[in-house]
Amino acid sequence: MTQQNEAREDAVSTEANSTKPPAKERDLPKTEAEWRKRLTRQQYYVLRQKGTERAFTGKYWNTHEKGLYRCAGCGAPLFSSEAKFDSGTGWPSFWKPVDEKQVATEVDTSLNMRRIEVHCARCGGHLGHVFSDGPPPTGLRYCINSVSLDFEPAEPRSPKQAQASSKDAAAGEGK
Repeated sequence: MTQQNEAREDAVSTEANSTKPPAKERDLPKTEAEWRKRLTRQQYYVLRQKGTERAFTGKYWNTHEKGLYRCAGCGAPLFSSEAKFDSGTGWPSFWKPVDEKQVATEVDTSLNMRRIEVHCARCGGHLGHVFSDGPPPTGLRYCINSVSLDFEPAEPRSPKQAQASSKDAAAGEGK
């Protein structure tokens, strides 16, 4: 197998969940204390401690809007809605990243299983796992935690849409 195949829960931080441009390497937190300040409790748990959100609770598992999914830790562009598909797993699933260089993988043997972990190549944040049961043309399924992503819609949202999206995100983070 190739290497490729291989919120605060109670108060969502506007800054941590806002769509942001990619951070420069020098702008990334250097310590875990700095990461804790930047991320919500749930984001820290997933991105820095390699946690997993419960299936069907994340804010993007059932999103069908066109746009770009960025790393919630650093803003790096990771996945396009064009590569998103419904895997039935309860997590956002993609058949390829925007750019192979934006994601990195490593073998994960936790939970007495052998899986391939996916993380952000820029900040090292844990995103999820990649499996070889996805659709053509790649046959891959990048199974990603919603909380590790920020979504940038292709079309600007109206203030009413943005407010509704913020309410939905807060409800999902609190679970």
